[in-house]
Amino acid sequence: MNRELFGVFGGIETFERFRASDEFDEVLIGSTVTVGIRDADLGTPGWSARHVGTDGYCVIWGEVYVPNDESNAARWLLEQYERDGRDALSSLNGSYLAVLDHEDAGEAFVATDPVRSRECFHTDDPGVRVFGTDAAEVTETIDEPILDRDGILEYLHLGVALGEKTAVAQLDRLPLDSRLTPTAVDPLDRFVYQPGEFDYVGELADRLERALERRSVLPGRKGLLLSAGYDSRIILSQIDAIESCYTVGAPDAQEVRGAKRVATQYDANHTAFPPDEQYLRPGESKIRYSQGIKESLHIHHAGYTGEIDVDTMYHGLLCDTFFRGHFTAQDTVDVLGKRVPTGRLDPDPDPVESLLEKFGYDREASLELAERTSFDVDPEAFVRDAIADEFESRRSRADREQNGLTCCGIANQPSVPFHGHLSDHFLTSFLATDRELIDWHLRTPPEHRTTETFLRACERIDGEILRHRPPDRPHDATLLNEIEGFVRRKTPFLSSFEPPWPDRERLFDRHDFDRRLLADAEHVHSLPARHKLRLTDLRGWLDRWQESREPPLPWLDPPESPVA
Repeated sequence: MNRELFGVFGGIETFERFRASDEFDEVLIGSTVTVGIRDADLGTPGWSARHVGTDGYCVIWGEVYVPNDESNAARWLLEQYERDGRDALSSLNGSYLAVLDHEDAGEAFVATDPVRSRECFHTDDPGVRVFGTDAAEVTETIDEPILDRDGILEYLHLGVALGEKTAVAQLDRLPLDSRLTPTAVDPLDRFVYQPGEFDYVGELADRLERALERRSVLPGRKGLLLSAGYDSRIILSQIDAIESCYTVGAPDAQEVRGAKRVATQYDANHTAFPPDEQYLRPGESKIRYSQGIKESLHIHHAGYTGEIDVDTMYHGLLCDTFFRGHFTAQDTVDVLGKRVPTGRLDPDPDPVESLLEKFGYDREASLELAERTSFDVDPEAFVRDAIADEFESRRSRADREQNGLTCCGIANQPSVPFHGHLSDHFLTSFLATDRELIDWHLRTPPEHRTTETFLRACERIDGEILRHRPPDRPHDATLLNEIEGFVRRKTPFLSSFEPPWPDRERLFDRHDFDRRLLADAEHVHSLPARHKLRLTDLRGWLDRWQESREPPLPWLDPPESPVA
């Protein structure tokens, strides 16, 4: 990867057992932790920083802002930690990992941002605690890696390994809102739901404006991954320096035409990347960012990175989750035999059913996958138990089931590789992780974290934000949009709303990926493209750190009884 953080709880001799110092731009040695950082933009305002003081050092990797416009976030955290201890972490703002080693305070740790938008992998297998941002590099320090059955099954059936699991039994991830110390993993309390009463619309509008102003300091030519939906257009409306917008899709697709209209409204250039084999091709450029735990499919732009000529990139990822209630369970009504969301919360949600739907679980595909591999597991019972356990593990941070659902969704967000890939190639802003906006999310009751609230806030910032409505949402009311979509699908001569992303099944077949990617596994060719891409992702990621395997993935062998 272009940017990487890797470290050990030990000295430079221990560090160099695993990595050469010259692989990194900086190697910092403390009393407890040695860490290397590779980042060509180290020291850029709003980005990675490091500081060495008389009593220790601090490294912050990623996007970061601190109070009072301090130019060096790492220096600010080191000095603030001397005064406030771990409370200082609550004032860090952005999408980051922080490493601090303070000899006098007797503190050494690695901390995530409140929502774990940056993964930190760690293992104790080599006899010393090793950590880093590249799962493959950390896994290479493990003498005899053992594949984690549960982590792999969750990934194959749900598209994400839940909780702290990975594809390797000896490799874990730092949990949501936590820190890694020499001997423990400590939970922090920056992400805990505490709903209250306040002006939800006004506060969201004010906080969005401040968050976008903070992120406007990122330098160079600025671009935006723009959809025709709601979330990215507020960024375009407020950061005047954005000159170039990019959308993946055919030029005549509804999504692309809608995005182009929004770009034109704000005097920005627009480029559409027609989907070809680069969109799905799970090569090294995409698979490495899946880390063996999430789908590379979410990295829609990966095949076109070389055609994007900007220094700083913006995106609206997870705005729907933090501001518009993506993971809350909606009440529904029956419309011609179809359950249609009403826009109101379900008063008695079933957490497992709701999360299965949100994660996109496909029961029929999972049953077929189980039939065509050697895992002796009932997929339905397995995924239900896994999600139930994960939901319960998040309940201590939530005051009610609806917030528990959202907390569980945020902790296991499948689309984060989208941000990971972007931020490895560009200075990348992650608006949804702004500390003030996270605070708004935690304090706002779930019945007010809605599209209506978000749009009212956006209209306070820019009264023209909805001049061009999303093509699949012509009405203000959620129920009306759902009903029109249903009627269009069922009525001859009426065109349906198009999905926002290209048709992966058609692309998979068009480019003969069964033969090119899975020629040695014909028994899985009848699976949906998404499940075959997960298999290919996993194989590719394993290839990064394990050169020889006999057989490569034993559970991918066909079951003993031939499948018709």
